[in-house]
Amino acid sequence: MLREAVFWRLHDLMTQSYALHQHRQGLGASILLRSGFESLATPIYLNQIMQQVLDGKLSFHAFGKKTSVLLLGSRDGSTEHQSINIMTILQKCDKPYPGIEKLYAIMSESAHPNYEGMVAGYSKIYHDDYETHFSNRWMELYGDRHLGSMELCMSTFHHEYNDVWPTLMEKLESWIEANDAELESTKNDPLTAA
Repeated sequence: MLREAVFWRLHDLMTQSYALHQHRQGLGASILLRSGFESLATPIYLNQIMQQVLDGKLSFHAFGKKTSVLLLGSRDGSTEHQSINIMTILQKCDKPYPGIEKLYAIMSESAHPNYEGMVAGYSKIYHDDYETHFSNRWMELYGDRHLGSMELCMSTFHHEYNDVWPTLMEKLESWIEANDAELESTKNDPLTAA
């Protein structure tokens, strides 16, 4: 469920980001791409915690709780699970994909009403003339990098979705079969859920 929901979400975000980029709407395109990287982080993290179960570093029951939070978490209390902070997940994703956290931070600057999101994105200061010219500068500043970042997001997702996940899932299914009796006997044990 989680894997397929991420696929649909990422496809939707990338389609809309590309459409905005084609219409020279750089800020919206960038914000949607930023959301795409957040979505990409989910299967990377899911694959990492599956590997932790296989390596004996995470109990299967704790894995179940983490996947429930990934799928059903919310910040507004609309579900019973508190979602994981996306920065926590992105930090974990930066290990196999160095630079993903930094790229996300760069894209986040445009999403917030701070220096880049306000001043740099909409004005150009000419100090010598004591003038400020206002315009929408998003395509001028970042338009040439957008498609490359989209490609990075989609190719990384493709790898995690088509190469990493199927192999891990097959191993996890075998692991579950081999450990079925122990899993059944410990399903209500509070120590295995940690």
